[in-house]
Order: sequence, then structure tokens, then C-alpha cells
Amino acid sequence: MRKNVKKVIAPLLAAAMALSCTVCVSAAEDETIKLTVWGAEEDQDLLKELTDKFQEKYADQKFDIQIGVESESTAKDTILTDVEAGADVYAFADDQLTDLVKAGALLKLDDYAEALQLADTTLDDVKAANVEGAIDAATIDGSLYAFPRAADNGYFLYYDSSVISEEDAASWDSLLEAADKAGKKVGMTLASGWYNASFFYGAGFTTGLNDDGTTTMDWNGTSADGYTGVDVVKGMLDITSNSAFMAVADGDMSNQLASGNLVACVSGTWDAITAQDVFGDGYAATKLPTFTVGDKQVQQGSVAGYKYVGVNGYSENSGWAVLLAEYLTNEESQQMFFDQRESGPSNKNVAASDSVQENVALAALSAQSEYAQAQKVGGKYWDPAQTFGELVAQGTLSADDDNAIQEALDNLVDGVTAPVE
Repeated sequence: MRKNVKKVIAPLLAAAMALSCTVCVSAAEDETIKLTVWGAEEDQDLLKELTDKFQEKYADQKFDIQIGVESESTAKDTILTDVEAGADVYAFADDQLTDLVKAGALLKLDDYAEALQLADTTLDDVKAANVEGAIDAATIDGSLYAFPRAADNGYFLYYDSSVISEEDAASWDSLLEAADKAGKKVGMTLASGWYNASFFYGAGFTTGLNDDGTTTMDWNGTSADGYTGVDVVKGMLDITSNSAFMAVADGDMSNQLASGNLVACVSGTWDAITAQDVFGDGYAATKLPTFTVGDKQVQQGSVAGYKYVGVNGYSENSGWAVLLAEYLTNEESQQMFFDQRESGPSNKNVAASDSVQENVALAALSAQSEYAQAQKVGGKYWDPAQTFGELVAQGTLSADDDNAIQEALDNLVDGVTAPVE
């Protein structure tokens, strides 16, 4: 079914350069373009609707488009079992991109920029249309490898607006003070490198993934913004030592919300229904608060997760596959994904639309996206980051002991950056 080539039909390129679909159709004659698309089970009806619209757009070209079921979360595992037998176009989560590129399972879209002219767009247009984090997470060595389709795998602050005002929710100091007055708590998971990284990212610290699978981390030093890791930890300890703070185990936030103990919490769209049920008319959400680092208020960062549609590097009809992938992720399609699936868009215009902004959780996610980034780390990152988060959450570290904090950070970095065995 596949050939290990990067193939764009010459007439298609000629048509693209001429910006004339008539030329393209004339060149293609009676050839049937066969394409296979994989997407999540819950997206099957929508994918059928979108691929039908794609065929209507290029009505003079004959297509045979087959749609199969494959979750974004498992796409990499399935594709890598036999890349050549994989779908021409498929959806996947951002943390799979590096391995897919290494396996040749994703085309370098920069090589197909001219074909996109048939869609009256360019890669620069795609990059400008989507949030920066979604583009960065799909870029390796300056080249784009997939089209962003969603930016809804992140976290923000839920709160009960009948108790917590918008001003209270702006900083951890005022948030915890208001919660304490109400006899309630604010919950966040700290024993997870996905969540606790938010404080360091907000202060300008970084993590990175090397080609050999090792992770880079600078949390035990001084960030580009001029903050020390020790001061960031002190800011975290100032939060966790407050009696109104609750350290919640990873995956247990919904239960803690349902218990009625929380008046606010850090979580994502997956807890929207529970938060709405618990907070009732007070249901509200916003970006994460600021926290104290030294004598300054620093905006808490976050990890942004994205969903993409990519083109198999072994696709026989890669030019048309690129056009289809672009179509499935363009502004109109992302609006349809939101309307029908409540998918959080990466497209800036859709994210700014009234329909998205009126969705409490997605509006908060959109507000936080300005301070979010993709988390590129290796397998050695997770256990040390969890252990470190537990030290902070349990109060094992003292804000008065700089040496102990520095030692904990050094141990964290040593563990995270260790060679891959």
C-alpha cells in the first residue's frame, strides 16, 4: 500500500503553483486518490462529515477515503507496529511526535508547502492561525511535522464564585485567604511532574528532550528571568504550608471536589462536570493565580497538551494527504470539532469566538494558554519529579533552610538528567 517515498504528483504541484484547481483536475484525469484516515471513536461521524466536505471542495477529483478508529492516545503504538501499513492521515497526541518523526511516520510539512497553495494557504498561515505552543510542540529543528487540531489538554483554576471573587482568584495569597475565611480548601496535585512544573515554568525555568532520550533541566540554578530555583520552592512552600491548601493525589481531584471540601482547585476540562455540579450557580474558572517568588508576584505557568493531525511518511498520495490533514484542522473544522465535540481549539480565531468564550472551562484554558508550554521530557523525568513534589506537598522541606532546598533541587536534577539505560 505504501512506498518509502515523499511523493507529490507533479501535476498537483503545477496546479498549486498556478493556483488553479482546473489545471489540477485536468492533470489528474480519472485517477482515484485513495486515502485512509484514523481518528478517535467518538469523532467518527464528524470525520465522515469533514471528509465529505473535503471531497466537495475538490469535486473534480475522484477520491476513495476510508475512515478507521484509532485513539489519539494510542496512535503511536499502533503506527509503529507497521508504519507502512498505517493510515495516510491520522490524529495523535503531542507527546508522541518525536518518536513518530524518528520512525519516518510523519512527513516534514515544509517539503509540501507548495501543495498547500491549492488550499489557498501556506505554512506561515497555519503557524499564524494557531497558538504558539501548538506550533512549537510540532516543530523539530525548525520544521513543522503536523497540523494542530486541539489545545485542550491543560489545567487552570476552577472556583466557586459565590465564595471566591475574581480578585481573590488572581493570586495564591488572596485565594487561600478567602478559602480560609470560608472554612474551605484549595486543591492542587503536586506529586506529579506535570503539575509541579507549572511553578518553575512560570518563573522562566525549562526542561528539554535530547536526541538520546535524556532530559535537560535547570531548576537548581537561576532562570532566564533571574529567579533562583530555591526562591521558587520557597514560593511553593508558602502555599503548601497554608492551612487552606490541600495537596490532592494525582487523579483524585474529582473525588475531593465531590466531597465538598474544596472551594477552588487546579485541574482541567475532565473535571468540568463535577466542578459545575459542586459549585452550582457559583461555577467559574480562570487562568492560574500568581505566586510569590522573592518579593515579586509571578504568573504560574502550566503544561499545554495538544492534538494533531499528521501525514504518514509512507503515504503514496502524500500531496493530497497533506491537503486533507490541513482541511481537517483548519478554522472551520476546528469550529465544528468544538460545536459537536466541545474540543478546545488551537486556532486563535475559534478560541476567541463567542461560543468558546462562553464555555467556562475552555475560556479558562484559553486564558491560561498564554502562559502554557509543551512539556518535552524523557522517561527519567517522572519519578524524581513526583518525589520532589511529595517533599514540597508534605512539608518535608522548610522555607528557612536554603541548603536543604538546594540539595533537594540538585537531587531532582541529577535524577531527571541521568543517562538512559
